[in-house]
Amino acid sequence: MFDINGGEFLILVLVAVIVIGPERMPEYAKQLRSLVVRGRDMLQEGKAAIKNEVGDEVDWNQLDPRQYDPRRIVREALNEPSPPTRAAAVRRLTEAPPGQAPFDAEAT
Repeated sequence: MFDINGGEFLILVLVAVIVIGPERMPEYAKQLRSLVVRGRDMLQEGKAAIKNEVGDEVDWNQLDPRQYDPRRIVREALNEPSPPTRAAAVRRLTEAPPGQAPFDAEAT
């Protein structure tokens, strides 16, 4: 999550022990524990509230924001064949043989 390896974590702990001091370290550890427990409880209460309000019939995969990746949307739009437009059909029908000027039936 924070991309910290074991050596970096050990250095952070040593710096925390030096800055905070060994006398106050148990007090800060208790505060950190209570903060983590409160956060976990709030998260569980939020999940329970959402489950009570919307129920189990919600398709969470449909609401996944990763499906709205613009690169994927453009890639899919470019890969599927588009239906021919009317102008393209008219252009194909009225193409002139070689040596003659093209004629557009919709221009007049």
